[in-house]
Amino acid sequence: MTWETIFTTQRIGQQKEASGPRSGFQKDFDRIIFSSAFRRLQNKTQVFPLPGSTFVHNRLTHSLEVASVGRSLGSVIGAWLSDQVSDRSSDCYEFYRYELPNVIAAACLAHDIGNPAFGHSGEKAISAYFLSHSESTIEGNRLRSFFNDKEWADISNFEGNANTLRILTHVFNGRLTAGLGLTYTTIASVLKYPCEATGIDKQYKHRKKFGFFQSEAEAIHAIAEKLGLLREEGETIIYKRHPFVYLVEAADDICYSIIDMEDAHRLGILSHELVKDSFLHVINCLSDEGNFKKRTVEIYEKIEDLNERISFLRARTINLLTTRAAEVFCKNSEQILEGKFNDTLLDNIENQCSALKEVMKISNEKIYNHDTVLEIEIAGYNVMSELLSLFVPALLKQKPDHKDQKVLKLFPMQYREFESTRSAYKKVLNALDLLSGMTDLYATEMYRKLKGVDIPQHR
Repeated sequence: MTWETIFTTQRIGQQKEASGPRSGFQKDFDRIIFSSAFRRLQNKTQVFPLPGSTFVHNRLTHSLEVASVGRSLGSVIGAWLSDQVSDRSSDCYEFYRYELPNVIAAACLAHDIGNPAFGHSGEKAISAYFLSHSESTIEGNRLRSFFNDKEWADISNFEGNANTLRILTHVFNGRLTAGLGLTYTTIASVLKYPCEATGIDKQYKHRKKFGFFQSEAEAIHAIAEKLGLLREEGETIIYKRHPFVYLVEAADDICYSIIDMEDAHRLGILSHELVKDSFLHVINCLSDEGNFKKRTVEIYEKIEDLNERISFLRARTINLLTTRAAEVFCKNSEQILEGKFNDTLLDNIENQCSALKEVMKISNEKIYNHDTVLEIEIAGYNVMSELLSLFVPALLKQKPDHKDQKVLKLFPMQYREFESTRSAYKKVLNALDLLSGMTDLYATEMYRKLKGVDIPQHR
């Protein structure tokens, strides 16, 4: 990979280059904003249950904030990279100076677009269904027997990141383009884990999870070929990360690590003093300027509203983390380009800042294990598992009974590829498409209606 060849305005599934007043990367941002998949994030859990009397972040507001931080990171790194280009009239200079922020912001918008309802517990619930029902029989055949090893690895380790790539690139029934028709560059910037499910190895950051289903293997190869991604040796499909991924990942890590604390404060889960002190310790740890913390405290004390006080400290903390993440990227840019940087930007910062480690410890102990969070996770397990128990057998039966036929009629047109394929894997992916596209509320309502808890009313 080289800095000159890792970007292109060409779109996946298209040969036509972008034209008009908006650049191809600005169009990527707009296409994501106006997509139904992005809009549905407004009713998908980030951490805390939705809705509530106290406003907390959902997947959509989180993604918008990540895009804001990502744009800042793209601006800083873009300016730094463009300063190293000698020819100011070149496409390389123009891209890094003016377009990298658009790429990172668009990728940040899309980074959670494949996450199912109920947050990460939704992912785990889908995986758990297949693992726990592997020996269940459908018309006398074990569920596991319908799939080869790679296909089973996909569905029994369901991953929102892989589903994001599917949404961005797959040609669904009745649609004109491949997914959202984004540029190769933006899609590559979302590929946090560019390996297949059988390549998971947690000692490597880019293989901690997997980033694409077998159904999107061709898309991965096309992206890699177009942008020069480095492939690791062996039969398993594993690529090194695209350098821009580190900026998207950092923006996400910065936002959730800090903003979850702010939400917990608004809900009364964490005390004002605990959150205030935690943020001030991070600020003190990261700031090289002696007066920065002093000025921060002075401004903080002039604010009367307690929530606004925490919001101010949150903003200062995110600003410092963004600056430091850009510094880490620049310092390690050659290793990142060569695929040798086995770290994340925020982990690198955390290893040098004990105060940030303490923030993560508090989040794990007091936020992610709070009763309200655990309750939504358990509810998600039940809802997702019960819906899959209706969808999967209906899709895999050679002779679906009357009830199964009714279930299959619930699938909308874009998820009806099962009607034209004999592949059990592709049929089950249709169920996962439908399920992962649901919001928390829609999934819950469907569960209640199909299980007979609520009787559907005429609409």
